[in-house]
This record gives sequence, C-alpha cells and structure tokens, in this order.
Amino acid sequence: MNRRTFVKQNIAASALAGLGSVGAYAANISENNFSNQKKFNLNYAPHLGMFREHAGDNPIDQLNFMADEGFTAFEDNGMKGRDKALQEEMAATMAKRNIQMGVFVAHTIYWTKPNLASGDKNLREEFLKEIRESVEVAKRVNAKWMTVVPGYIDQRQNMQYQTAHVIESLKRAADILEPHNLTMVLEPLNFRDHPGLFLSESPQAYQICKAVDSPSCKILFDVYHQQIQEGNLIPNIEATWDEIAYFQVGDNPGRKEPTTGEINYKNVFKFIHSKGFEGIVGMEHGNSKKGKEGEKAVIEAYKHSDNF
Repeated sequence: MNRRTFVKQNIAASALAGLGSVGAYAANISENNFSNQKKFNLNYAPHLGMFREHAGDNPIDQLNFMADEGFTAFEDNGMKGRDKALQEEMAATMAKRNIQMGVFVAHTIYWTKPNLASGDKNLREEFLKEIRESVEVAKRVNAKWMTVVPGYIDQRQNMQYQTAHVIESLKRAADILEPHNLTMVLEPLNFRDHPGLFLSESPQAYQICKAVDSPSCKILFDVYHQQIQEGNLIPNIEATWDEIAYFQVGDNPGRKEPTTGEINYKNVFKFIHSKGFEGIVGMEHGNSKKGKEGEKAVIEAYKHSDNF
C-alpha cells in the first residue's frame, strides 16, 4: 500500500465513519474485554478505521475504543476535510479521554507535477493560503503538528535551485505558524511508492530544516519510508534527532503493523524512548489480517514491540 492510496482510503473510511450509528461501541463494550490497562511507553497514534470491527463506524466510538486499549494519541490525515461539527466533537472526545491529536495533512500534495520546487509564485501563495487555513483547523482540534510534503521534483531545474525554492516557501509558512506555536513536519517519502518526489531522504530533510531555522519546521521521520529509501534507521534517527518532531511507522514489506516484516521495531522504539521522546508515533499502516482478529493482532503487535 503506497502513501497516496493509504491517505485516500483513510479519508474514504472516515467519511463512511461519520454515517455510523452513535453508541455502537458502547453497546458492544462487554465483547471488547481485552483492554490494555497498562499505558504504552510511547504515544502510539491509531487512525480511523483501524478498529472499526470492534468499535463500529462512528468516529467517537472509535476514539473511545482507542483510549480503552491504552492508546494516548490519534492521527488523522483527512481531518482538515471533515465537517466542522465533527472536528469539534472529536476534539472534545480526545480532550475528555486524554488523547493527543497528531498530524493531519496541511495542504494539497502535488504527486505528479512540481509546485514548491518550481519556485512558481502562484503555487507558493496557494500553499501559504492552505497553511493559514490549517492553523484554524489545528486550533479547533488541538493539534500541534501538520504534515507537509513539498511535492514533485522539477526536472527542468537544477536540484539546488529547487531546494532554494522549497526553503523560501517553508520560511514563509513558518512565519505563519510560529505565532501559534504550531509545527509543520516535512515527510520524506520513498522512491518505490512515490517516484519523482522532491523530498525523499532524512539528510535532505535535515538540511532543509536547518536552513529554514524555525521551531515551526521539523522532520516527520516515517520509519517505513526510510527503511525502503535509505535503511540504517537508528543511526539516521540519531543524526537527524534535533530536527525530528514526529514519527510514523509501518513494517516493510507490506506496510502493516510491527512484527509483520523486517524491521526490528522493539529496538527502534527502545532507542526513541531512550532519547526521551515525548511526541507521537503515528500508526500509518494497514492491518495485516481482516476482522476482529486482525485488530487484536495490531494491539498485540504494539504490546510486543513496546515491551522493553
């Protein structure tokens, strides 16, 4: 599953979730008696749809289920596109259940043609307008972070010029975000799932964040993407540590929960925890199995990988 497909499926699933019957999870609470009473070492963040078989379609029921299972965070790529009333209801539920809001996608991502890398002033203004809109969403749902992907490479320009264009756009976006103590997190995406994107490697993201030089511009280190793109995970996390604000995970191959692929997530999580990380680790992956058994498997995978 590539990221574009994941985002589309997440938004579609969430739209359906809003049509579910309120209280479905509460009605079946006795059936869901495998609750994780112990809090995890890290703030793992599921997404809507991950536990639908247990909690039902309603987003509020799903949030309550996540909290009951010991999860202390939640992320939602499609939050910006949700109805304002639903955003407010979800925010109230998260506040009540002590769940932190993670990232949402802040702007239109250009998957197949250049935007920020091009230096086009109209495309830059479009991006900045969407960042301003995202500030209001972040306030409404108590979010601290929003995902930014600089888009497609401009094959007609030298890479250094493109980098300068991206840095300039991000500096202007940081000026918008800083007064609100909000942070855009730049996500490098791998060449296999997303060929041709401008931002693909953690050293590249590190260089850009250093150049922007703002607390409002940091790295989203997606372990799944960087395993494919560059490997050497723990050393690269260490090298870019002072610019990392957010993590996302998924095992490789397959982009499913930890323990289903080649990544030793217990060691990765242990290292992140040892560095004193108090932010969010987004569970941006699918379930390896269908139905309730698959949802239980996701929970057990995080219990196993968090047991250090």
